[in-house]
Amino acid sequence: MTVTLNAYNVIAARCAAEYLEMYETIEKGNLIYKIEVFLNSSILRSWKDSIIVLQTTKSLLPWSEELKVVSHCLDSIASKASIETSKVEWSYTYNRKKLPSENGNDPHWNGVRKQQMVPKDWWVEDLCELQIDLYKRVITTIKTKGRISGDVVGEALKAYALRRLPGLSKGIIQSGDVMKNRALVETIVWLLPTKKGSVPCSFLLMLLKAAIMLECGEMGRRELMRRISQQLEEATVTDLLIQAPSGETTMYDVDIVRNLVEEFVTQEQSAPQTDSIVDNEFQEIGSPVFVSDASKVMVAKLVDGYLAEIARDPNLPLSKFVDLSEMVSSFSRPSHDGLYRAIDMYLKEHPGISKSERKRICRLMDCKKLSVDACMHAVQNERLPLRVVVQVLFFEQVRATTLSVGSSTPDLPGSIKALLPGGSHGSSRSATTNTEEDWDAVPTMEELKALKGELATLRLASGEGGGGCNRSMNDGTKNNAEKVAAHKMKGLLMSRKIFSKLWSTKDRSGENSSSDTSESPGSANAEETKSTPSRSRRQSVS
Repeated sequence: MTVTLNAYNVIAARCAAEYLEMYETIEKGNLIYKIEVFLNSSILRSWKDSIIVLQTTKSLLPWSEELKVVSHCLDSIASKASIETSKVEWSYTYNRKKLPSENGNDPHWNGVRKQQMVPKDWWVEDLCELQIDLYKRVITTIKTKGRISGDVVGEALKAYALRRLPGLSKGIIQSGDVMKNRALVETIVWLLPTKKGSVPCSFLLMLLKAAIMLECGEMGRRELMRRISQQLEEATVTDLLIQAPSGETTMYDVDIVRNLVEEFVTQEQSAPQTDSIVDNEFQEIGSPVFVSDASKVMVAKLVDGYLAEIARDPNLPLSKFVDLSEMVSSFSRPSHDGLYRAIDMYLKEHPGISKSERKRICRLMDCKKLSVDACMHAVQNERLPLRVVVQVLFFEQVRATTLSVGSSTPDLPGSIKALLPGGSHGSSRSATTNTEEDWDAVPTMEELKALKGELATLRLASGEGGGGCNRSMNDGTKNNAEKVAAHKMKGLLMSRKIFSKLWSTKDRSGENSSSDTSESPGSANAEETKSTPSRSRRQSVS
């Protein structure tokens, strides 16, 4: 009888021969010896046969383990995966984006085709055939040999997760046993390379979504969140859109994203201390010792985009929106257009919020950091409080004056300055007038048109005043100083024309109240607003 041994039955034959005690001591050239020779000379030298044999060992435990067949297979696979790519001569599966040389597009030199290059992750897809327990042992053995970079190991884990968890990229686990999938996710998290950046942030967020959905252990989720926070600037808004747990009223799990941002902020604040405390041995595993300004800007932009998406949720509480935005308020960024878009979206989807809530959300943005396009949109936005619209108009006027006269600090009438927020971030403390409620009201379209019309006239007046200011600084004469004061008084009178139109239909009666204008984009100072022309002139000349 002729028996043909192959990768599928050789382990069963080896275990049977062991059971029948077919040793060399019984007869020379017995079956055990022949199978061992066949394994070492043929099976274990083949890449794909080694994987097939390893798969068959699972049904023959504990015999295959005791006979060290499993360990031989693991070592064979890990050694082949760790070999230099130039020495790979066996066939392998590679269904992803091929290299130019593999597509036949590699340029020729003197009519001779260059030697085909083997990608570093050539072995990744073939190992996806293994069950998770064997896969874990293979990857562990590969990492132990230390010849494969963390990037390639991370790519292997990503390919395996996408193969074994259909729908993972869409944030949905489509099918399969929950317990089995949970163990798979937890194992992949355990196998992740320790070096920062070895695994894309998008893949880490996929794993986090799956871990939440499958109710994985708390340790695994914390580890994922720590890793994500270290490279949060790589994430996209879509990556952060994590569905809220069942039973929640909101669409997305904002608390998870808040924790990620909080972790990023904490690591940024503690970076100088960790630099001197953490040993070199643990720096790779722990938090990074430095967070660049570019990363902060990218995270702030990411949060702005995320806020614009979750603002569409009619059940999103204002407190969650504000808290998340304030967490990155200390990160300096050149433009607040993204934040303005998010605020506008929230006001659009939540028209019933109170005046105090409208003030609270509008104080998040700095009107000075809006682009020209954003300003044009804001001055026509009926959802913004009147105070914010006026601030946008005047900052736009300041910008135009700066460009026209070449001055970095153009002078404005005192009453205008009183309406602009103090400090670099648009918040100051001052006493408000009894028209506070008027300023926080939403302007009508007619009032917006009136403001825009008067702004054009005021811009021309301030431009003349700005020119006079430059001449007075150049000449230093008293007569020029008086001309400057005259120009500014003219600007003051024109600015009062604007406010008289707005206040003509408003009720000014009421008690004077004191408030912290950090709750609004800016506030009007009572004494400045009611100042006489002579006082404004004294301020301007000084």
